[in-house]
Amino acid sequence: MPVRPTAARPHLTVLLTLTVAATALTACGNSSGSSPDTVKVSFKQSTDNSIHVMDDYLADIKKQFEKKYPGKKVELVPIKAPDSEYYTKVQQMLRSPKTAPDLVYEDTFLINSDITSGYLKPLDPYLAKWPDWNQFIDTAKTAAKAEDGKTYGVPDGTDTRGLWFDKRIFKKAGLPTNWQPKNWDEVLAAARTIKQKVPGVTPLNVYTGKPAGERATMQGFEMLLYGTDDTNGGTTDPLYDKASKKWIAGSQGFKDALSFVETVYKEKLGPDVSDALDPNFAVTVNSDLLPQGKIGINLDGSWLPQAWLKGSGREWADWSKELGLAYMPTQHGQAPGKVSMSGGWTWAIPSKAGNPDLAFDFIKTMQTEANAKKWYIANSGISVRKDVAADPAYAKAQPGIKFFTDLVASTHYRPAYPAYPKVSTAIQEAMEGVTTGDASVDKAASGYDDALKDATDNQVVKK
Repeated sequence: MPVRPTAARPHLTVLLTLTVAATALTACGNSSGSSPDTVKVSFKQSTDNSIHVMDDYLADIKKQFEKKYPGKKVELVPIKAPDSEYYTKVQQMLRSPKTAPDLVYEDTFLINSDITSGYLKPLDPYLAKWPDWNQFIDTAKTAAKAEDGKTYGVPDGTDTRGLWFDKRIFKKAGLPTNWQPKNWDEVLAAARTIKQKVPGVTPLNVYTGKPAGERATMQGFEMLLYGTDDTNGGTTDPLYDKASKKWIAGSQGFKDALSFVETVYKEKLGPDVSDALDPNFAVTVNSDLLPQGKIGINLDGSWLPQAWLKGSGREWADWSKELGLAYMPTQHGQAPGKVSMSGGWTWAIPSKAGNPDLAFDFIKTMQTEANAKKWYIANSGISVRKDVAADPAYAKAQPGIKFFTDLVASTHYRPAYPAYPKVSTAIQEAMEGVTTGDASVDKAASGYDDALKDATDNQVVKK
């Protein structure tokens, strides 16, 4: 989402957003007099009013659940907010039994922070008795596992990232419509050609800055950083050193990634800075700019087609004919040659939930093989269940699924330790500095190093 995660998936006014959040905060409390036979499910509702994928899916699961468990009820508690606001509202809800739901939708990048804060309940006793858990791939299982070795969430899929490019624009620019850049220079060269030959479009979109939140960090910066030489062929993490259990500062790869972002905005290859720093820009990109042929290359995630499906209100039946897909290359084309980042979301049970057993029954209903496949396809998600991934109907359900599923072999996962959200914010600040021109690459990198020390209690190693 996912970030769809992680997903960047028109907003209400701020007032209405806050009103919805306030309603959610006061509506969630099994210990405040609500029925022990009601399971309250809190989730992130899309801020794009044309996308109802999660709402429709959960409404169907609610019907199944209430039929399977007579006398039990499901109360859906949507929170309509951008990612960063959603995270804040969820943490507010989890602090008290009066506001904690029974089930909550957690981004994998934040889950360890909530685990450390004591907000979530370990699920191991439930998982041990649930045969379907054996169908989940190991990397997905570890996404919700804490440093204490316990598992605190059930993933509902993952995602990968790559380069979406407009074949219509490429044809006008004289670029190949089967484009696959081999390194960063070739990505920038294509963007420069588009700028020169196809005026009036944005050559290359790279999300950046604090308003974009984790989208800037993961779709933007980390897709660059994890392709630098600092990854040593993909064997080490350029953000976190597992051997010393410290965060990495002062790396050349970090500066190289910032330099790429600086180049995009300094040469006006990207969107106007005011647009790039609009927190709602991702919705505009997905719903308007891409379908209208206004962006040449978009560094983004696997979930984009969910906005274009039939019934979405913004149907784009020909997207797979008009858009091409290319993997993001490593900096110099060095092994393994391609880069992807993966995240995803999980369903977790708050430690202060009033009906945890009922909540896990709801998870089991969501995560039957049939329901999981239905969700992956509707959400343009990547399967984390082996049985669904092996189903030919899944691979053929939508253009692009095979491309993005194949990227799992080259993907990286964020070091989702408790300090990561603060580290991510520091990355966004560094990006914003070079995007606006307020900071040089060296100054922005130095500022990141200082912020990293504060964010990690000085658990930093110089590289």
